[in-house]
Amino acid sequence: MALNDVIRVERNEPAIAAVLGILKQRLGERFQTGTAIRQQHAHTTSYIPLQAPDGVAFAEGTEEVRDIVNICATHRVPLIAFGAGTSLEGHVNAPGGGISLDLTRMNKVVAVHADDLDCTVEPGVTRQELNVYLRDTGLFFPIDPGANATLGGMAATRASGTNAVRYGTMRENVLSLTAVMADGSIVTTGKRAKKSSAGYDLTRLLVGSEGTLGIITQLTLKLYGIPQAISGGVCPFPSVESACEAVIATIQMGIPVARIELVNQLQMRALKAYSNLDYPESPCLFVEFHGSEAGVSEQAESFGEIATEFGGGPFLWTKVEEERQKLWKARHDAYWASHALRPGAKGLSTDVCVPISRLAECIAETEADIAEMGLIAPIVGHVGDGNFHVLALMDNDNPAEIALVEKFVERLNLRAIRMDGTCTGEHGIGQGKIGFLNAELGAGVAVMRTIKQTLDPLGILNPGKILPLS
Repeated sequence: MALNDVIRVERNEPAIAAVLGILKQRLGERFQTGTAIRQQHAHTTSYIPLQAPDGVAFAEGTEEVRDIVNICATHRVPLIAFGAGTSLEGHVNAPGGGISLDLTRMNKVVAVHADDLDCTVEPGVTRQELNVYLRDTGLFFPIDPGANATLGGMAATRASGTNAVRYGTMRENVLSLTAVMADGSIVTTGKRAKKSSAGYDLTRLLVGSEGTLGIITQLTLKLYGIPQAISGGVCPFPSVESACEAVIATIQMGIPVARIELVNQLQMRALKAYSNLDYPESPCLFVEFHGSEAGVSEQAESFGEIATEFGGGPFLWTKVEEERQKLWKARHDAYWASHALRPGAKGLSTDVCVPISRLAECIAETEADIAEMGLIAPIVGHVGDGNFHVLALMDNDNPAEIALVEKFVERLNLRAIRMDGTCTGEHGIGQGKIGFLNAELGAGVAVMRTIKQTLDPLGILNPGKILPLS
């Protein structure tokens, strides 16, 4: 998709005007139409041009969400759920105008069931807020996509992050949902039991649906005990290939690694400069282990031995929390550190995921593309599950450069699919990756379209996302 060839949905001007009037009367100050706030609710960190909604409604409960859905359905006006706005593929754009439904005021922790290791929250609670709330219980929620996203948004995009190799993604950690469907019905997809064979898995259907099938208004999530001890550190390698081989060996040996993150040489250069790290400017793995005092020491030592076998090391690890936090802050600051490689440039952030046996090959071919095209594009990866990200820095005012970066992204996505992987491990489809869904899923897209048409026959929920329009 070219930069100026954004997805558009036909606008219904009279209907939009009617809904604006109704919502202003119903919600008062909790309905806003100012230019700044509308643009804020279309903001993404992607390069996709902003498409602002016509108004922003701040909901405060499930019943109110239902009322807003019914108003929009009656007038056939688009409705786009909004959390923290940290998505990367144009998920919160309003290509046909309509209403942005801001759920951030629905931010209560409804219940914590410590004995059952679960909790129920509203969608506007952020992952950091939940973990602060849980601190005195000895429990935590592990899914960490980097940004302080809302949990409703994380479920809607099937988010994951640095801890996914041990704790899984949102798919594995959402027990049940309450959602308002396009017809205004309120549906609860399950109970708090850890497993169920009761009919279709509606929870998994809504997790990852990007607000196109229903509006999530409550989530029940798995929790975990805070580890007794944590160890972690950084290990340099002579090449990306040797680092990936060490990852594969670590996973195959059954070492219960909690995080194992790759940064390539260019990304390490950026991190050293931005975060003042004292490590070699070479491909590195950031690694962390959770468990008992003895266990995390044993795991770190075992990983160090594996790294040595593949030419890596020394593996410098620590149990000191302040030192570990510095390392992981540097890793999470990779996005900002990368921009310093080309001041003034914007970044197109993209991700793919492949079987870990193909990871080294996929990254090597990607680095060859970067060199061939003359791009500045550092790589980071959640390599324990075969997922990596590329941030291609470019001048958004230069059409030729934009076309080059888009060609690079197309090659990357199709390469991952060819390797039996996916065009997105955790960013989602949104608008930005619509063009690759047919290549990945084939006839499966038609099944998705049937589900969408059945559950949202008027097409009001986040139109122009996930499914190709033709």
